[in-house]
Amino acid sequence: MLEGVNVALGVSGSIAAVKVVELAHELRRHGASVRGVMTESARGIVHPWAVEFATENDVVTEITGRVEHVELCGRDGWADVLLVAPATANTVGKIAGAVDDTPVTTCATTALGADVPVVVAPAMHEPMYDHPGVLDAIDRVESWGVRFVDPRLEEGKAKIATEEAIVTDVARATTEQTLAGRRVVVTAGATAEPIDPVRVLTNRSSGRTGREVARACYVRGADVTLVHDGGDVPYADVESVETSAEMLDAVLDAADGADALVSAAAISDYTVDAAAEKLRSGDARTLELEPTPKLIDTVREAHPDLAIVGFKAETSGDDEAMVAAARGILDRANLSFVVANDASVMGEARTRTLFVRADDVAEFSGSKTALGERVAEALAAEL
Repeated sequence: MLEGVNVALGVSGSIAAVKVVELAHELRRHGASVRGVMTESARGIVHPWAVEFATENDVVTEITGRVEHVELCGRDGWADVLLVAPATANTVGKIAGAVDDTPVTTCATTALGADVPVVVAPAMHEPMYDHPGVLDAIDRVESWGVRFVDPRLEEGKAKIATEEAIVTDVARATTEQTLAGRRVVVTAGATAEPIDPVRVLTNRSSGRTGREVARACYVRGADVTLVHDGGDVPYADVESVETSAEMLDAVLDAADGADALVSAAAISDYTVDAAAEKLRSGDARTLELEPTPKLIDTVREAHPDLAIVGFKAETSGDDEAMVAAARGILDRANLSFVVANDASVMGEARTRTLFVRADDVAEFSGSKTALGERVAEALAAEL
């Protein structure tokens, strides 16, 4: 997601600076090269040697005759993006006022003047975050095109955003916005059909592929709605659902005004009439399964012009059978393309899939993160 991206990581004097080692590792895990820049206050919280260890690069702790701010963030500088994480109220205010009395704020002024993307992850006590002057400073800096990664408001503190959220917004700031202005609906995970108040029929889907597709679409500039069986994510508006009927209703609502649907969820094919009370165990029991409506077919009927991407999981392990099954749904629902995969990869970090179109089949093998990126790229080409 950040392969080949150079990140200048500005660290200011919030206690959240203790997170910078993990953040630097996460940026590098996604392919970025990282160089640290620290304020004097930050050096009182985390030692520059720790940042040097995490980045495997020297750390800028003062501006010298080497004009490090220009070397890093000038028009021909090393950095593709300046990430200020954590950013204190003091640092945000200084960036808004072009006050250059720390290495971090000097890099920020230079980056803004050189049109280098800037991403800011605030961290401070909640009353400071709510101060009118701080809010005005954030609004002003945002008006210049700076991306703010919203903090987590917990325990009276505006805690720094998760590493996932920060990395994702850095990726959005440095990736070509091929889906800018598009609204994309993504389904993910399993659905569950109640048998009684405590038991359900479900499947082994982890939802990881769908979440990675949603994140990749967000990185490329899309406004994303994620319909799934989990909680909130930092890169999409979330509709949490349990049953196939709830997922269908949520998708039909979200599809109004959308440009595309990526149906990656493993939706229950059957449901049952749930018992009002818990069924007693120990007795033989027969369940009458009723087929559920096909989500893709229902959405296609309601939205004839919507671009739809389907996923088709098979257990045969045979490529020809997978392609045949994918082409069946491709033709039936007039899909843009279908991603066919072996159901044995459910829950795994890596996968092998076939991208199936009417006259073309392309193989993909790799991580589910990379698969999400490939799906988003293909969708952007379709749109």
